Amino acid sequence: MTEDTERHAMKMAKKKAARDKIMATKTEKKGLVIVHTGKGKGKSSAAFGMIFRCIAHDMKCGVVQFIKGGMSTGERDLILSKFTDICSFHTMGEGFTWETQDKTRDTEMAQAAWEQAKDLIRDESNHMVLLDEINIALRYDYIDVNEVVEFLTNEKPEMTHVVLTGRNAKEELIEVADLVTEMELVKHPFRSGIKAQIGVEY
Repeated sequence: MTEDTERHAMKMAKKKAARDKIMATKTEKKGLVIVHTGKGKGKSSAAFGMIFRCIAHDMKCGVVQFIKGGMSTGERDLILSKFTDICSFHTMGEGFTWETQDKTRDTEMAQAAWEQAKDLIRDESNHMVLLDEINIALRYDYIDVNEVVEFLTNEKPEMTHVVLTGRNAKEELIEVADLVTEMELVKHPFRSGIKAQIGVEY
């Protein structure tokens, strides 16, 4: 063993010992409130990654889409074609707000989606519930953020994970969340005239 290799091995051994000591203190389990927000791409994609993890582990889960209409997406089509026995999927929106241009209708649909979301979250057999693009509905006040915070704080079952996605997450939601990730936009092909593409955006 060379001196450099030996030095590296000793450094990694110290790092592992420190890491093991930290990990030994992490013994609690709880259902998390997880927020994916920010201007960068990947909020829903990361959330669906967790949903597919649940499916792979044979854990019941649910999805409510607040904004995206009935358009075909890879994750939606895969779940509806193969995993409806374990993942309840509800597309409740009718498209992005600038497409519908009908605040009353958007509000009604968002309220209906929220009622569906509460039913899924209250069902303790669901390991995880994804509320896709709910932050957009909250931003436009289609749903009262205080009601969402109160529900997550007082009615969410102890071991149920709830994931909330969308830009501009409200501070009240961030405050009660256990895990918040902000996707930062560094570069996006849309700015170069490249449209959304199958297998990447949907």
